[in-house]
Amino acid sequence: MRRRELSPAPVALRRDEAWAGVRSGDPVEIDDARLRHGRWSFEAHVVNEASGEHWVDVRGGRDGESVRRSVRCELVYPGGARRRGHLIGPSLVDAPRLPL
Repeated sequence: MRRRELSPAPVALRRDEAWAGVRSGDPVEIDDARLRHGRWSFEAHVVNEASGEHWVDVRGGRDGESVRRSVRCELVYPGGARRRGHLIGPSLVDAPRLPL
């Protein structure tokens, strides 16, 4: 009789639709050479509870695209932070947009 291999336990991912003052659907800027030429909106902040890793899921892309990408949190800036192709101000990790 052949033994069945056990599949790994499912990873516990926690998805928050609000993070650092932005909510799902809010525009954000991404500081990544491959992603900077698109329009992106925040989708969720994701935490892998088993390993402690965290990242941000964004949706968007170039005109006519709607793709999902996962990026490191420190690469996410508030919408409108790009002026003449350069990012101005701190990222959402360094300066969250929390209500006063």
